[in-house]
Amino acid sequence: MKTIGLLGGMSWESTVTYYRAINEGVKRELGGLHSAKIALFSVDFAPIEQLQHAGDWARTAVILGAAARSVEAAGADCLVICTNTMHKVAADIEGAIQIPLLHIADATADVLRRDGIQTVGLLGTAFTMEQNFYKGRLADKYGLKVLIPGEKDRGTVQEAIYNELCVGRTTAAAKPDYLRIIDELAGRGAQAIIRGCTEIGMLVNHGDTDVRLYDTTLIHAEKAVAFAMQ
Repeated sequence: MKTIGLLGGMSWESTVTYYRAINEGVKRELGGLHSAKIALFSVDFAPIEQLQHAGDWARTAVILGAAARSVEAAGADCLVICTNTMHKVAADIEGAIQIPLLHIADATADVLRRDGIQTVGLLGTAFTMEQNFYKGRLADKYGLKVLIPGEKDRGTVQEAIYNELCVGRTTAAAKPDYLRIIDELAGRGAQAIIRGCTEIGMLVNHGDTDVRLYDTTLIHAEKAVAFAMQ
């Protein structure tokens, strides 16, 4: 079994989900008392978040590149960045290490294409929804049509992520807004919705809507398990 490297802490709530899902996947594959071999570096999210909103992505790349090298030095055979948004600097992080980086958008696109999805709605931080590093990769590399909410609704999604989900809270007010936005994306032609922020699963789950939901955290974790089992 190979060792999975996790670059987490952004936020730690989602990193917990990664850790659990990967270990459950290894146990499912190997049975008994088996658990995953993991090297984890968990960063302090507060300075990362401040740099995100200041637009200083270069500095975030320096911080995460150093953390990734620590994961590699700890014996990891691959790297998983436990967040969608920070794949904004995935190329920089990949350039800082010698081990392969398992990209979250690639893992998600593979599952969407397997299931015959051609048009998909994307929910995530404003950075993920609006910038091209994620939806552009889905479109250019995999031929997917990606729909995002309107400007006001993008603000609603973003506010819930940073003010609630990233600090481990969910409120009754946020969920109806998310479900309305999901329905509107489906009405525009989305065959499914990408939960493109690793915390969204805390708020909206499969039983909440008839629209198909794809959880990037769980998909990414499964990709890591498959790598470890090679």
